[in-house]
Amino acid sequence: MDIRNHTFAELTGRKDGNFSLQDIMTFVRDNEIRMINFMYPAADGRLKTLNFVIDTEEYLHSVLTCGERVDGSSLFPFIEAGNSDLYVIPRLSTALIDPFEELPTLCFLCAYFDKDGNRLEYSPEYTLSKAKKIFREKTGMDFEAMGELEYYVSAPEEGDLEMYPATDQKGYHESAPFAKFNSFRTRCMYYIMLAGGKIKYGHSEVGNFRAGGKVWEQNEIEFLPVDIEKAADSIMLAKWIIRNLAYEYGLEVSFAPKIAEGKAGSGLHIHMRLMKDGKNMLLDGNGKISGTARRAIAGLMELAPSLTAFGNANPTSYLRLVPHQEAPTNVCWGDRNRSVLVRIPLGWTTDKDMFAEINGSASGASSGAGSTGSTAPGRASVKQTMEIRSADCSADIYQLLSALSIACAYGLSLDNALETAERTYVDVDIHKAENEAKAAVLAHLPDSCAASADRLEEQRGIYEADGIFHPAMTESIIRRLRSFDDTGLRKKLKDNPEYEADLVRKFYWC
Repeated sequence: MDIRNHTFAELTGRKDGNFSLQDIMTFVRDNEIRMINFMYPAADGRLKTLNFVIDTEEYLHSVLTCGERVDGSSLFPFIEAGNSDLYVIPRLSTALIDPFEELPTLCFLCAYFDKDGNRLEYSPEYTLSKAKKIFREKTGMDFEAMGELEYYVSAPEEGDLEMYPATDQKGYHESAPFAKFNSFRTRCMYYIMLAGGKIKYGHSEVGNFRAGGKVWEQNEIEFLPVDIEKAADSIMLAKWIIRNLAYEYGLEVSFAPKIAEGKAGSGLHIHMRLMKDGKNMLLDGNGKISGTARRAIAGLMELAPSLTAFGNANPTSYLRLVPHQEAPTNVCWGDRNRSVLVRIPLGWTTDKDMFAEINGSASGASSGAGSTGSTAPGRASVKQTMEIRSADCSADIYQLLSALSIACAYGLSLDNALETAERTYVDVDIHKAENEAKAAVLAHLPDSCAASADRLEEQRGIYEADGIFHPAMTESIIRRLRSFDDTGLRKKLKDNPEYEADLVRKFYWC
């Protein structure tokens, strides 16, 4: 049996993912595992890897229970070299089989600890752990999330890739042979599933073009809502898997927000839902958007200017966030409206049984353990989410989800939250000329990293309250954003047509 074709939960029989130390030790012994990898996110948003070769059970036990030392100053810019040692300890619940290694290899995502054995206050994964805990304490609800991961795949325009060219910027849900990289995407999805990711679906996206002797196609993999820590881990692992598989295929993959002028940018839309005792609190008893949802949205509206500091972290982010494109620039929200910052997607709250309409009333949708009941009244309200559309893959996903949970909790505590939600609601395409008057009264998102840094400076106290964001982390984010020196970005683009191409080249591998 090739263990690389199974999830670790399947291999151990622990479908709940609560792996014990003994589970790990037994699995390594029974499957003659000789390699262990520790993986952990650093300030650049990429997973770092530490390899161990296992020759005895004693050494395996030591590696798992004691972890290892790493140089924090090489991982985070705010850690000084004079006091830089950190511990990395494996999180057993994240165990996965490396799908790329020929030698059977067991991998873990890790947590950071400081010299005193305490969780590292300003590490990304612990920031999110704190945010999750405090959101539950403050609201009595659980914050769940999932991402829409968009990226471009490219290859030289030769051989089979010269045939059946797709229509420029019309690649949405395109099938083969007009879409060239669907099989690559589905292989990525399979590997992400094996790593524990909960995937909703995948498809080709709008962006596709041919330039410079290459074919470029945009793809999307969308996840299912899960606990925010698992959501962040899934995004990190998915990007790692997609890049590694692309390398094996001889393809290039870019998660950059913008890679070509006039072509669709790539976002990282985040869907959120608030759950309590298995009930989706975004809807009221009549299947309508609840007061709880409106209050949470009000928090997103209030903190929208500083949320870009977490979700749009390099200058190419602001090549995507420009007026009159599908990416948002105005601080507003609406139902089924892709021109707004926060969208309430179409839900399954209709009282019509659409399944029975085309399959017949006796087809099984209304009964049985295996039925979906997808369109029968009230059965699919759990699917309802709210989506923020500004973020992209320049984001540190742990920091971004932490900030979003803080914003929603902030809105739930505001006295004037419902008035804020009413004032920022939009039911028209805000980008159309006839709606200029409506757009004029709305706030705008920052137009550069520098402007986002300023907004975070103004609102940082909200993120640092309750000790979720450590001041050193906030300061590091502000300093990094300002280091790009992109004040007046749009004027620079207008005055220097080559500036955009220079930025794209610089941040292509973000």
